[in-house]
Amino acid sequence: MSKPKVLISDKMDPNAARIFEERGCDVDVITGETPEQLAARIGDYDGLAIRSSTKVTKEILDAATNLKVIGRAGIGVDNVDIPYASGKGVVVMNTPFGNSITTAEHAIALIMAVARQIPAADRRTQAGEWPKSDFMGVEVTGKTLGLIGAGNIGSIVASRAQGLKMKVIAFDPFLTAERAVEIGVEKVELDALLERADFITLHTPLTDETRNILSRENLEKTKQGVRIINCARGGLIDEDALKDLLESGHVAGAALDVFASEPANDSPLFGTPGFISTPHLGASTTEAQVNVALQVAEQMADFLVNGGVTNALNMPSLSAEEAPKLKPYMALAENLGSLVGQLSHGNLPKISIELEGDAAELNPKPITGAVLAGLMRRYSDSVNMVNAPYLAKERGIEVREIRNSHEGVFHTLVRVTVATDAGDRSVAGTLFGNGNPRLVEIFGIGIEATLEGDMLYIVN
Repeated sequence: MSKPKVLISDKMDPNAARIFEERGCDVDVITGETPEQLAARIGDYDGLAIRSSTKVTKEILDAATNLKVIGRAGIGVDNVDIPYASGKGVVVMNTPFGNSITTAEHAIALIMAVARQIPAADRRTQAGEWPKSDFMGVEVTGKTLGLIGAGNIGSIVASRAQGLKMKVIAFDPFLTAERAVEIGVEKVELDALLERADFITLHTPLTDETRNILSRENLEKTKQGVRIINCARGGLIDEDALKDLLESGHVAGAALDVFASEPANDSPLFGTPGFISTPHLGASTTEAQVNVALQVAEQMADFLVNGGVTNALNMPSLSAEEAPKLKPYMALAENLGSLVGQLSHGNLPKISIELEGDAAELNPKPITGAVLAGLMRRYSDSVNMVNAPYLAKERGIEVREIRNSHEGVFHTLVRVTVATDAGDRSVAGTLFGNGNPRLVEIFGIGIEATLEGDMLYIVN
């Protein structure tokens, strides 16, 4: 069996290549190529490891005929066309925790810089002035910091801010009351945060829900003299509105590490009094770059060699420990999905996957993905666990998962039921002691048959 081939197309720590090799992959490090050069080369590779420079477009993905996984060393995946990659059956991973501390520290640094106007004071001092009376700052002690996003990075910022004796409030729809208590923040709605915060810092991904979350309307709701920091994603703030409010004095200061358009060679904010910028340095420390490079290599190698799925953005996680136990179930599930898909005719508006007995104790997402992969082959040959859920969604198929820990006739059972124009159609299977899949029920009739090769089904 040949080794998986991986291409590292952006500069990253050389230990990443070593990890790929130690874990059973062949690796090439070829950086700085044009999109045309990458498209000509990518067809030879099973994995592509990138940072932010490589743009994985539809054209690249169309040329990547063997590609199974893309690994982004870092958090943001704006440079990958994830929906198209999913449609092609390519797993997309990132490393969301490798640069969390680094990004949080940069946010804290910008809070201090904007509070004391450090960059402007430095420029004028080094120009030979002594403008002491022009730079009256504010203390952060006792001030209210409003977090928009209280996930991994936001919670670290909260911890550091509490060390600076700030009061921290947070808006995050996914923040539970228990987690808020755990990290020592007060959970509030967005309008309350805008009204109360002396400093606002953003730590949320860019989605349809968060785009322009600090719109002109919301910026106008903020407290007079607020200071705003963004080390998360460009596009979260209306930059033209921010400029206007800085000039009017409503916003006392702003510090942006990220911009709606990057590289930001000509932002409307440049030159605005009270504005500080850095060129997307949130993850730029030696420690973070080493961490994300090693993590992406470990995750990709684990997937290509062992089938483990970690930090994937377009399929369920499947640890290397889970993979051996789940693989026989996934094979069974895929066969059942394929079988019921071939035996059912017309539209299939609904499908339910029921796990019974031992199967109910397992992670259901990979099993559901395998069922859909088998079922969707009635529509397309190029289907796998990654793109099957997307294809099912495109066709309007409603998917239900049912877990029943009660053990029936079999110690473990997977049942797949589809709704058809002629009524429900159901098949079920189990695993024998040797892990081999067996068909034990078809359309309500108990049988026992191996699930392999070509099968002939006759209605008498």
